Amino acid sequence: MITLGNWQKSSFSGGGQGDACVEVAHRHPHIAIRDSKVPTRATLTFPAEAFTAFINRLAKEL
Repeated sequence: MITLGNWQKSSFSGGGQGDACVEVAHRHPHIAIRDSKVPTRATLTFPAEAFTAFINRLAKEL
């Protein structure tokens, strides 16, 4: 579960230091995404509804 303001990364983020992934954070009413290897760089933000639709579609494809 993504809590407001906290960056979360997948439990499938890979070996090593676990930094080969993206992180997401809930920034009401948006979802923010950043690269875990360079967290100080820019983030992408999406309306929460659009991000949810994207994830749901992705899950159906897997």
